[in-house]
Amino acid sequence: MKKPKILAISGSIRSNSTNNRILQYMVHHFSKNFKIVLCNGIASLPHFNPDLDTDSPPEQVQQLRKEVAKADGILICAPEYVFSLPGCLKNALEWNVSNTLFLDKPVALIVAAASGEKAMGSLQLIMKTLGARIQKDTNLLIQSPKGKLNGVEITDGQTRMNINQFMESFGDSLAVLKQKSDERL
Repeated sequence: MKKPKILAISGSIRSNSTNNRILQYMVHHFSKNFKIVLCNGIASLPHFNPDLDTDSPPEQVQQLRKEVAKADGILICAPEYVFSLPGCLKNALEWNVSNTLFLDKPVALIVAAASGEKAMGSLQLIMKTLGARIQKDTNLLIQSPKGKLNGVEITDGQTRMNINQFMESFGDSLAVLKQKSDERL
């Protein structure tokens, strides 16, 4: 059976960010069940400009859209900057307001930050606006994450358990969508 392909997008463009390390942990620990592909292109995206959002948008935007389209689901892991989302992540999502690539696509959200509640609320609102399929159990808030990681390993047992439950729920969401798709064929 083919493993679901998940596009993992970090909301941080800092190379050794906590969010990148969490996604690397997930790539390593969940490779048996999922093909998780890290998206590395959001830093190079031009600022969203509706004038450029034509049939032929900038190459970086086309590449991002291809990656989103090919994925069975999207996993976003973001920090909270000034009680909101990082601009680079919001910019990447804004490049998708004029299409339906996120419509009914399962999306799992992690916010790893000191507090994170405002960023989670913003991210949920944006994903609902894009028509993404998000569920309560595929949203995870990891507060004060720096003390819960050592390199790319999650050292806090409760956080590991929460991530396992989160990924199990995300896998269930992907399976339900695949079953509905298979039934239509």
